[in-house]
Amino acid sequence: MRFRKLKKQANKNKQIKSKEPAVVYAKYADRVKALITDMFMIYLPMLYIITYVILDGKEDFQSSQLAQLSGVLVYGFIYAVLLSKFGQTPGKKAYAIKVVDAYTFEHISFLRALFRFLAFLICAATLLGLFVPFYRKDKRALHDLLARTSVIAI
Repeated sequence: MRFRKLKKQANKNKQIKSKEPAVVYAKYADRVKALITDMFMIYLPMLYIITYVILDGKEDFQSSQLAQLSGVLVYGFIYAVLLSKFGQTPGKKAYAIKVVDAYTFEHISFLRALFRFLAFLICAATLLGLFVPFYRKDKRALHDLLARTSVIAI
């Protein structure tokens, strides 16, 4: 009698484990393509507006460090708003990937999304953090590890 109860309990545990959703992490190539798409869809039009609408042209933009910094900061703000509200940017939506909390798989807050963007800037400047996904099963880059986020396929 005791053996049957143990066997039933083991079968219940297998059923419970199989009901948990399997997480599929986004491919690194899709993440890079999504970044390039975001650059063309968000950052480039913004730089055009700063250069030709607000300033007088290319020479003024190149000579003004404040204009360049403001372009990056506005892009970071838009990026953080989109990640906190939808979990995706237009590029990530095009490649069916989403940025979520690494442990709960829910949307991240605005401050965490902004921190993730700033950490990405530092990691991209040093190039060291961008090679981390090649050595991890969950494909998380250094800025994802710092912000406790994951990029998953949906």
